[in-house]
Amino acid sequence: RHTTTARGHQGAAVHVAFIGTESALHQALAAAGWYAADPITLATSVRIAADVVLHKPYPHAPVSDLYLWGRRQDAAFEQPVGGSPKQRHHVRLWRSSGLDPAGRPLWLGAATFDERVELSRPTGGVTHKIRPDIDRERNKLLSDAIRVGALDGYYWVDRFHHQGQGRNGGGAPYHPDRRLAVGVIDLRR
Repeated sequence: RHTTTARGHQGAAVHVAFIGTESALHQALAAAGWYAADPITLATSVRIAADVVLHKPYPHAPVSDLYLWGRRQDAAFEQPVGGSPKQRHHVRLWRSSGLDPAGRPLWLGAATFDERVELSRPTGGVTHKIRPDIDRERNKLLSDAIRVGALDGYYWVDRFHHQGQGRNGGGAPYHPDRRLAVGVIDLRR
């Protein structure tokens, strides 16, 4: 129900999911205006830092790794805000091992909004500070997919989380409404 950091600290809350193939997931989120994040490399790390300082857009900026089931995210997407990667909507997704009756996997995710860049209290490193209302991001992601007709439908899993608050790996507080939103990607994708 929560991700972890590389050091094993609690990370972002899992609160969104999609059912669909990997290609369908990429097509659906691209149609909804979400960009696949670049992997973290020296070049992408230098670029995101420079683009934040210079206020230049980077719609495919990398996101830090978080872990679920002992492995880093399988996919990450973002939607830029303004002309800098300082602020952005983003989601990390992990493919589960289970399949639905149509043979499609479940992708569990954690969506957050990066408000600004700051120093992490726990690590001392540079990080993004997230907006505490993480469900607003989950709802935006789901609404974007619905708006472009990428979903056959969606449903809610109530009481998915036991607690209504937490802190991510950077120490930023968040408060989920304890529900998991599950979007079913249109089979034609």
